[in-house]
Parts: sequence; C-alpha cells; structure tokens
Amino acid sequence: MTDRVVPQLYLVSPPRFEPAGFADSVAAALDGGPVACVQLWMPDADDNEVRRAVKAVYKVVQNANTAFLLNGHVKLAAFMECDGVHLDGADPAAIRAAKKMLGDEAIVGVSCGTSRHASMEAGEAGADYVSFGPVFDTATKGLPADPNALDTLEWWAEMMEVPCVAVGGLTPDNIYPVVETRCEFICAVSSVWDHPDGPAAAVGAFHDALSRIEAAK
Repeated sequence: MTDRVVPQLYLVSPPRFEPAGFADSVAAALDGGPVACVQLWMPDADDNEVRRAVKAVYKVVQNANTAFLLNGHVKLAAFMECDGVHLDGADPAAIRAAKKMLGDEAIVGVSCGTSRHASMEAGEAGADYVSFGPVFDTATKGLPADPNALDTLEWWAEMMEVPCVAVGGLTPDNIYPVVETRCEFICAVSSVWDHPDGPAAAVGAFHDALSRIEAAK
C-alpha cells in the first residue's frame, strides 16, 4: 500500500476574469504558501483572450517556481512555452498528440471524472497526472458531488504510480477525507479566489489544515 502523502495545492483559475487584476490575485495566492501548479481555465474565451491572459499571468507563476498549465489550447500552450496543458477528457489520441507537440518535458494532465477505465487509458497514453471528481458539490461547474470520487482516488493512489488530483468543492474545512485517499494534489478554485480575506489567506488556510491533518497522524 502506498504511504500517505501530504497533498500539494493545485489552483485553477475562475472561468472568467480580467487578466491584469487576476495576475495580482495569483501573486497574492502564491505569497500565501507553496502551490504546485496554476491552471488557466477559460472555457468561453477565444484564442486572443487566452493569449492576453497567459501573458499577464505566466510570469507571475514562473517567478514563484510553480508550474503553469493551460486548459485545452495545446498549440497555444506550445507557442507560448507553457509548462503543459490540462485536457478535459481522456482521449488517448489527444493525449499522445499533446505530448508530441509539447515535448517530453511538458506536463499533460487529464480530467477523468470517476471513470477507472478512462483513467487507465489516460495513464497508458502518457498522461502525467489524472484528476477525479467532483468530490463535493461544486458551484464552479454547477455539478453535484460524485459518490464514487473518494473511492476512485483511493483506488488510483494505491494501485498506480501516475499522480492523481482531487477536484470539486474542496475547502480547508472538508479536505480530511480527501487527504486520507493519499492523492498527491488537491485542486481549489472558488475557495481561493472568492475567499473573503483574499487568496493569500485562502492558501494559508489550506496549508494550516494540511498541517493539522499531518500532525494528527
């Protein structure tokens, strides 16, 4: 059985934002504590809007020695030398194509819902991590919790070497059962960007919660 690990924090942008202002929010979040990755997720934006956002945010993330991933937009990620991409769907051909375009050092992550079959296919196709969820109800995507999410995270963490990410409605107050799955990353969206005391306080709260869980082992 895999030893329990302390998950790292993985931040995803809100779906809509003003680039310059969001760059300041990202800088504040990264000042709040270690963050493994920031993913830019702009489902309703065109390429020009995404390009402007990457220019505004990428340097901030890079200066913090944090990975910067672009959701979808593989060609644009390659052109703008992002650290990798996140794909919303475990199509093996798309995963292999992204790896080929971005290079062996790039990160290609994949959303798998709670499908064990899709996640195994993604891993075999070369995905660098897979994500499972939603663990809890999520207002960001308007989805209810998937009752299979925690079991799938635990199964994957025990059986597979490719890292996994827990997604969906995660806050500092509800992450204990997620940490117990031994997943490597926990994803946060609105719980960071909409925190009443700001993103730095939110990231700090996540790390305080993780420290308390670790101390209680």
